[in-house]
Order: sequence, then C-alpha cells, then structure tokens
Amino acid sequence: MAEQSIPAQKAPYKAKVKAGRTYYWCACGRSANQPFCDGAHEGTGLEPLAWTCEAEDEVWFCGCKQTAEPPFCDGTHAKL
Repeated sequence: MAEQSIPAQKAPYKAKVKAGRTYYWCACGRSANQPFCDGAHEGTGLEPLAWTCEAEDEVWFCGCKQTAEPPFCDGTHAKL
C-alpha cells in the first residue's frame, strides 16, 4: 500500500518552464528539490508525475500535493 503524500508547503511554487522539456513533479512531498522530484519517494509507493511543457511560460505547481489537477495548483491549499 502506498504512503500518503505530505504537503511540502501550503502554497504553490511558481516556476519558469521551457518548451519541449519534461518536468517530474514531486507527488509525495518529500523532495528537497520542490516542486520537482529528487527521488525521495523511493519506498513510499508514490511516483512523480511527468509533464512536458509545450511552450515557454511561468506556471504554478501544486505545493500541498492535494490538487485535483496535478501537477498544477487548483487552490486546494487554501482549504487545508
């Protein structure tokens, strides 16, 4: 059985992303490289979410790990 994800912070992470690059969003909340995966999920049964950027932009990645729209913030952190 997978462990539960833990909130890395109760706010989103703003990040500049580059077109064509694949990013691995930390879904477990344990990464020291938030909002991206550093492998800290090992043994938890949780896996990072791969997302490929289509255009250079600034995006808001979920920090609470409770979003209904991973890997992006949907405001759920305001209810925690």
